[in-house]
This record gives sequence, structure tokens and C-alpha cells, in this order.
Amino acid sequence: MTTMRAVVLTGPGPVENLEIRELPVPEPRPGWVRIAVRAFGLNRSELHLRLGLAEGARLPIVPGIEAVGVVDSAPGSDLRPGQQVAALMGGMGRTFDGGYAEYTVVPRSQVIPFSSDLPWAALGTVPETLQTAYGSLTTGLDLRAGQTLLIRGGTSALGYATAALARDLGATVLATTRQQERLDTLAAHGVEHPILDDGSIAEQVRRIVPGGVDAALELVGTPTLPDTLAATRVHGTVCFAGMLSNQWTVPDFYPIAYLPRGVRLTAYGGDASDLPAEVLQKVLDRIADDTVILGPTHVYRLDQVRQAHRDMENNAVTGKLVVLTAPDGP
Repeated sequence: MTTMRAVVLTGPGPVENLEIRELPVPEPRPGWVRIAVRAFGLNRSELHLRLGLAEGARLPIVPGIEAVGVVDSAPGSDLRPGQQVAALMGGMGRTFDGGYAEYTVVPRSQVIPFSSDLPWAALGTVPETLQTAYGSLTTGLDLRAGQTLLIRGGTSALGYATAALARDLGATVLATTRQQERLDTLAAHGVEHPILDDGSIAEQVRRIVPGGVDAALELVGTPTLPDTLAATRVHGTVCFAGMLSNQWTVPDFYPIAYLPRGVRLTAYGGDASDLPAEVLQKVLDRIADDTVILGPTHVYRLDQVRQAHRDMENNAVTGKLVVLTAPDGP
């Protein structure tokens, strides 16, 4: 095969700027791996890219900060053709063409091998979401068994995944949604305390946990961060890891006035190297035996990528959006 189908973002703007084109299959140089992509997940960073909010990105480009598939070519690498792999981050879809394609070429350092009989739609939900959830809970929050965790933005893919990992760790999870009808969905996915978010939830949280939660994951962004900090106990930690609101800066930040006394604020944004291969494999095995469920999944075909972006932008669905490049199967 000399050509492939790929999604090209021609420039910032509406979903119509995502065009499916025939492109040459890319050639891997030494130290890079060509992957036959079977599925890729959609992420808010790709929405930010399309809306013109991403810094340092070249356009036009094939977007996509993650993909799963099989090794097609890996010159001089330890990887073998046909091996299942996940690729994520490291400039994918920003400084070089990413995962929205039938083939992608990425540095070996961004590739994580795994082995699984799960369908590609399930595998496509995992890499970036797991990397951020795992890193936020460990590096960002140092969450421990028996602690309480608040997830601000609980019905996002990252929210569901973090809740699943936190519950598996032995934490008690509180999570928010702005939509009444999604409270039951949160409860069905193991959230002990679903909370309807009207923009001010600290009082609700402290009715459940009077002293404030031990840890909080901020996924909405800077508009809700002060209220999330107010819901957290003295010596508790808030980790800023998401921007569902598309807002991530605090104008005229004055720490003494902004931060409640004794509440710690961290941030997390990791890379492929921050997701150990053994953690990825363990979670995939747990998904396969139904002991871990990372949340709802919505599956699209490659020619439905515009609709998938509309649904992501309008928050029309809950959980992870995944695009298949071919019919699904193990």
C-alpha cells in the first residue's frame, strides 16, 4: 500500500476544516516506528488545536495525540511487525502528523507495546486517558487508600477513568456533572457521591466531607478552580489536569489571596514515558476480565470524524470518543 486515508486539519475553525484525504503512507526514519492504526481516541487538546487555541502547532497537520494499532515497520528497533502498540504524546498531531490516519509514524520513545484480545474500540479508549489519570493520582495527588477524592468534571473520559483507578485503590470518590440526567451514570460507574455542579459545589462537598476532601482533580479549568480549592481540606491537594472549559490561565495570579490557607495546588501533564508498560498491560487485563471499567465509549468511523468533533465540542456525549479506521475486531 502506497497511500492511506487520513484526516487533515487545514486550519483553525469549524469541523469542516477536518478533511479526509488520500496521503502517501509515511516512511519511518531510524528510531521511528510506523504503526498501522486501528483506532484513535479524541481528546480536548485536539479540539483546542482545531479552535486555534494550541500554541506551537504547525498547520495543516494530521491531528491526534494518541493511537493504537500494530507495528508495520520499525527499522533498527526492538519492536517487531504485527506487535500491538499504543502511541501517544511527544508532539503527535502538533509538530508532526498524528493518529487521525490509517498509518502514523512516531518516535520509538512514544510507543508502548502491549498484548490484548480486547476489540480495538476498547483499546482505543485507554492510552492518553490512562496516562493522565494514572499520573494525576500518583504524581499529582499521591492519593492513598482510605482518602476522599473529588473529581471536578466527572463525566469526561478522564473523569471516569480517574474514578475507576481511585476506587480500585480504595479511595472514596465524589464527582461532579452539570447535567442532572448524568448523576445516575456516575453512580453506575462507582462514584459514591455524584454531585450536580451549578458552579459552586464547595458547600455540597463539605456537607458530605465536613473537613473538606483529601484530594481533588480539577478537569473543568480555571473558572471552577477557586471553588474546588475551597472544597479541599487544609494540607489537602488539588491537581489541575484538564480544561473542559477551554480556559487554563489565571489572570493576575496572587497566590496568597487565591489559595486557601494550607491547601496545596499541583498540576499534571505527562508523556508516554510516564505510563509504565506494566501499568498499561495490567489495566488492559483488568478491563478484559471486567474488574475495571474506564467509562462509557462512543465509537465512530473515520468518515464520521466531523460528527465526533461536533459531539466533543458540544458535550453531546459522556465518556470517551473513539474512531475506528477499519471494522473492529481483536
